[in-house]
Amino acid sequence: MSDSLVVCEVDPELKEKLRKFRFRKETDNAAIIMKVDRDRQMVVLEEEFQVFEIRTTDDLTETWLQEKLSFFR
Repeated sequence: MSDSLVVCEVDPELKEKLRKFRFRKETDNAAIIMKVDRDRQMVVLEEEFQVFEIRTTDDLTETWLQEKLSFFR
């Protein structure tokens, strides 16, 4: 059964970005989105957000959420 197990490697550039992200001194919001590249069997950087907006619960409309969370599709 373990013969068919395939484990992905992490892109070395992504490892460095993650290290810097983890130990960054900024106090603003930030995010790193990763994806698996099936062809290379590697976890790679999809998108990086340095600062993103914060809204109140009154501003969270369905349209706004669909626009901001469209990368989950």
